[in-house]
Amino acid sequence: MPFLRANLLIHHVKRGLGLSLLLSSAFFTRADETGTGSSELRKVIASAIEAPTPTEQQEIILSLKTKPSPEVVSWLDQWKEGAIYLYEAPDGKLTAVTLTGEAGADGTLATVQVADGTPLLDASGAAVRINPKTTDFADTTSGLRRAMKEVSDLAALANPDLAKRLRAIQDSSIGQNQQKLPALLALQQSETQPKAVRALKESIAIIQLKSPDRQERIAACNTLASIKSLASHDIIKSLKAEAEKSKDAELVDVAQKAIVAIDSHISSINAVGTAFRGLSLGSVLLVVAIGLAITFGLMGIINMAHGELIAVGAYTTYMIQNIFAAGLQLSPFGMSISIPGMNLASGSNLYFIIALPASFLAAALVGLLLERSIIRFLYRRPLESLLATWGISLVMQQLFRLIFGANNVQVSSPDWLSGNWTFNDVIFGWNRVFVIGFAILIIVVTWLVINKTQLGLLIRAVMQNRNMAACMGIRTERVNMMTFAFGCGLAGLAGAFLSQIGNVGPSLGQNYIVDAFMTVVVGGVGNILGTVISALGIGIADQTLQQYLGNPVIGKILVLGAIILFLQWRPAGLFVTRSRSLD
Repeated sequence: MPFLRANLLIHHVKRGLGLSLLLSSAFFTRADETGTGSSELRKVIASAIEAPTPTEQQEIILSLKTKPSPEVVSWLDQWKEGAIYLYEAPDGKLTAVTLTGEAGADGTLATVQVADGTPLLDASGAAVRINPKTTDFADTTSGLRRAMKEVSDLAALANPDLAKRLRAIQDSSIGQNQQKLPALLALQQSETQPKAVRALKESIAIIQLKSPDRQERIAACNTLASIKSLASHDIIKSLKAEAEKSKDAELVDVAQKAIVAIDSHISSINAVGTAFRGLSLGSVLLVVAIGLAITFGLMGIINMAHGELIAVGAYTTYMIQNIFAAGLQLSPFGMSISIPGMNLASGSNLYFIIALPASFLAAALVGLLLERSIIRFLYRRPLESLLATWGISLVMQQLFRLIFGANNVQVSSPDWLSGNWTFNDVIFGWNRVFVIGFAILIIVVTWLVINKTQLGLLIRAVMQNRNMAACMGIRTERVNMMTFAFGCGLAGLAGAFLSQIGNVGPSLGQNYIVDAFMTVVVGGVGNILGTVISALGIGIADQTLQQYLGNPVIGKILVLGAIILFLQWRPAGLFVTRSRSLD
């Protein structure tokens, strides 16, 4: 991809006679696209290293600002790190060289000329070898290093990696340095990536806001208003203040229009961002509450240990992650247990796919054990089930501390959940998008199980009238067991995902248990659709109030107050569950 190319003719004669530098206006290309560009670049770098004075060296280095490329940065880094040496021939001529190959018995290494990459030969044609311990490397001064930094900053503009190129383009507008305009304008002529084109347009206009040309400043304001540049908001405000002092009515008017356009864009971003955060928070509440909607809503068990079943799923994810990596060391009850790891290079991206079903199964097995040992004696005894499951939750929290420690454990997100997607300046985190899709999938699967399978038919029959179902030959105890295990398994799935957006510790579930019960009650006990609507409504209301009140605590208090008033009006929630056992 062609850039503007500057042909440098650098001629310097013997030491002390000075330097003549000529820059002609032509085109340049990225160094990795043409051998000619690379060859010329090496010659310029060699000329800078071999120049007799720091001032001359600095002039040559700064000339590279018109020809940024990753290769420039590579050579400058080698120079700063002392990897380039100056070989002085018998006639006093200095040659910039790098060392290569293996050291000989006398400690010498073969030399390669920086200027053209060929071996350095002496007058007799023999290869020159030097000892790095007895040869001076090319030194740098503070002024030279500053010049190198200027060139390196601009060189990132030629980086083939779009993300790095975008960052360099955006950073180039910092300080509104007019000297950076030529390289940006040159890049604008050849850039084709839409994101980079917009970033170039923005950075160039921001720098032009400081231009001595009044018409250029006005045009820059109009450009930034048209692209709704967030980065220029405060800069345009400063420009407007300066224009008001100088009583430039036209510039004030243009700046004000730009500020209004950007403010309108910011309002749109906040509205969409708030809706997305509310939807993702509602999805988190839904994922957490859907299991409780079955165990509490359908079965009538007030399961205060629901939060600990969420933690079971989260800790299962932690263990799967470590098994895919280097392994895991546990110390339950004072014993040391070592679980070997598979040391998979791609384990950080694969483990979560395995962790999802594993978390469901682990939590379902724990729920099955609880149902068979305790819960089955507490059906239709809500107070006793509340107290018993509260005690179970305390026991399970202590078990987590004894096995995994009291501190939080680290669960890393796979790469495909770690990034974000930006659309019209609104950032959509991949993990938040995933939880929304994850919640939809769980609801669809749960609805299919309840309404389209034989197990679902048995669950509905037993929950509506347990005695009649038993008289019809349905094994109600087995149905209870499977229903409770299914609800607990859904809690484990919630824990697997919560491990990706927060800390995993013994009290993880306690942070969500109140919200989960609140979501189920508001939606209507036993109604899956009500749980969905309740979760999304609470999440969006919470985020909206936090956004416009600017205080998360007040926002949550108002949401809780609204829920209390709603339940005073509709104690049974949004959707009233009716069954023969209740009529």
